[in-house]
Formats: sequence, structure tokens, C-alpha cells
Amino acid sequence: MFSLLSITKRNLGRIVALLSVIWLAACEPIGLGGAGGGSGQRINLGKPVPVALLVPGGSSSAGDAILAKSLEKAARLAMADLQAVQIDLRVYDTKGDAGQAALVAKQAVDDGAKIILGPVFAQTSNAAGVAVASRNVNVLSFSNNTQIAGGNVFVLGNTFQNTADRLVGYAKGQGLKKIMVVHSSNTAGLAGRDAISQAISNAGATAAGVASYEFSQQGVLNAVPKIASTARSSGAQAIFFTSDSAGALPLLTQMLPENRVDPKIIKFIGLTRWDIPATTLSLPGVQGGWFALADPNMTAKFRAHYTSAYGENPHPIAGLAYDGIAAIGALVKAGKADALTTAALTQGSGFAGVSGIFRLRPNGTNQRGLAVAKIENNQVVLISPAPKSFGGAGF
Repeated sequence: MFSLLSITKRNLGRIVALLSVIWLAACEPIGLGGAGGGSGQRINLGKPVPVALLVPGGSSSAGDAILAKSLEKAARLAMADLQAVQIDLRVYDTKGDAGQAALVAKQAVDDGAKIILGPVFAQTSNAAGVAVASRNVNVLSFSNNTQIAGGNVFVLGNTFQNTADRLVGYAKGQGLKKIMVVHSSNTAGLAGRDAISQAISNAGATAAGVASYEFSQQGVLNAVPKIASTARSSGAQAIFFTSDSAGALPLLTQMLPENRVDPKIIKFIGLTRWDIPATTLSLPGVQGGWFALADPNMTAKFRAHYTSAYGENPHPIAGLAYDGIAAIGALVKAGKADALTTAALTQGSGFAGVSGIFRLRPNGTNQRGLAVAKIENNQVVLISPAPKSFGGAGF
């Protein structure tokens, strides 16, 4: 289900991206992780590769316990699927706490770990990375918070930048070059704004204004008239929202049309998954809107594989654990002792697995291949498939 992408395999089409932005919204940027380290450990190819998996088990949250078990199950499923590669996996509970994450990261390296997979949250990932930076051990975090990326810390989670780049690039390709950004004035909203603004610059599109709102119902109500006025006067061809259905999205997409912003003329685009929860699909204001997601067929294959093995559905980000183990396996299978070094992890052709094509960047961030969908008659309709290689359509 997973391989190292090579020049000869780029066009085989085993592509999907697992999209999740909830962790960035839940985490505060807390500084660069793992300053100065990051070249990575060499391995003994004649022995199983020691890998530490750090999960949020042991916290007071029942949700963390469910997530921890699902990540471990996905990692072990990947191990079972590996061919000619042996992984010695040891699991450590962080309790969702930064201090504990630092302690168990050090313990894992003392126990022989050559690389760390996890933790989930930004604070714990940053702490783990800092704790083992001097030990020359790389950390593949499940977070998507790019504020912690760098040094020996890599984030595996799909980032706002990936989503923004994909959607802005697609919009420009459809002739929608003037894009307005609408964001909440909280941490997630500001991060989303910056990602979209950068994507507009990257694509050579045109910024048609930026508007914000206080993250409250009254804040949205107060801001809508100005947002609508800016959209009309700027000549915006699209409005890119950072909000999700648990936030301001339902209110914004309802009230802007009421304030003479016609979504049939000015395209609505979302930084978050507009099909989660499914009830979002029935909102009148999102009909015709665009968002990015993983290829549903590939996502379904992983879900079926996991469910067949464990009799339950995987957590939405469990695929990151599978991909992390399988990426390690693909690199080790190449037969090089430097398989876990930064140079190997960031090789340009990337990887292909249950979460789609992705590659790790030297700055600790990642690139992922995403599909584009629109909502039509309360249903998700794919309008641009996930790219099959880096440098192709969609990148």
C-alpha cells in the first residue's frame, strides 16, 4: 500500500492525500523545534530498525486514548504490510503533556530509538524535538503546525499552506485571479490568512483585499457588511474563507448573499473540509463552493484495510502513522545506512501511500497532493483529482 516514489514510479497513480487541519487550530505556535540538530541517525541494516511511537495515551481525555490506540494500530498495520524490512516499534505515552513528551522522547533514545514518530500536538512535538536534538534524532510529528517545524522536527499533518496552494492554483487556472481572504482574528484564522496570502503570491494571482471578524456570532454579524462591501468594490472573483462549519462558515455563507455577494458570481472557497461534518453539505450558502480533500477512493481503501484488520474505523489522522512507518520502511528497503537522515527523509521525489503523495521539506514542513471538490446538490463532486507526481498538475 506504500512505496518510495522514484522517477520510474511517479506516474503509477497510487495517489491520495489525507486532509486534516484540526490540530493547527487547536495548537498555539510555540517556537522552532529542535534548533540546530536534524542530520539524523545511521542504522544497522542487519537488525530491526528501532522506532519510537509517541502517542497521547495516559491523558485525562478519553479522546486522546482513542487516538493513541488508533495511531498505534495503524503503525502496526503498516509494519505488517512491509516487505523485507523489520521494525522494532516501542510505544510511549506522552499524556498530551509537553513535559512528559520530553521525558519519554529522551527515554526512547536511551532505549535505542533511531527515529521518533509522533507526538500529535504542537506543544508535545516541539518539546520532544528539543529534548532529542542534541542526540541527533529526527522527529516525524503528526502535527500540522508549521511553527514547530525545523531542525530535527518534521510535521506530517497536512498544512494550511498545502491546501491554500492547491486551491489558489486551481482557482487561477479557472480564470479566478482576484481572490479575497476572509478570516477570524484568532490564532487559526491568522495562520490561515497568512497561508492564503502566501499562496496568492506563489501562484501569481491578485489579492483582492483581506477582511477579518471577531471570533463570535456578534463579531461575524458586525463584520459582514464591510466584508460584503469590500468583495463588491474590489472586483473579487473569489472569497477564500478560513472558517469551518463549527465556526463562522454557516453564518458567513448565509449572510454574504443576503448582502449582495452572489456566490454564482464570486466563488466561495474553503480552507477547511466542507464535507465534515456531513451536515455542512446541506448548507445553502456552500452550494457550488470549493474545498480540498484526499482522494475518496484511496481513503476508502485504507479505511477498509484498517477495518478489516481491527473491526473498527480508524481515527481521521491514523493514516499519518501508517505513512510514517511505511516511509521509514521504504527508505530502509533501499539498503542504505543513512536511510533516516534528513537528506534521505527529504529526497525530492517524495513518497506515495495511504495519505497520498507527500514529501518532507528541509525546513520541516511538507507538501501533499490534494484533490479539489465542489458541493453540488448537497453532494461532494470531484472537479480536479489529486496529482500523481510532484511537478505535475496540482503543483
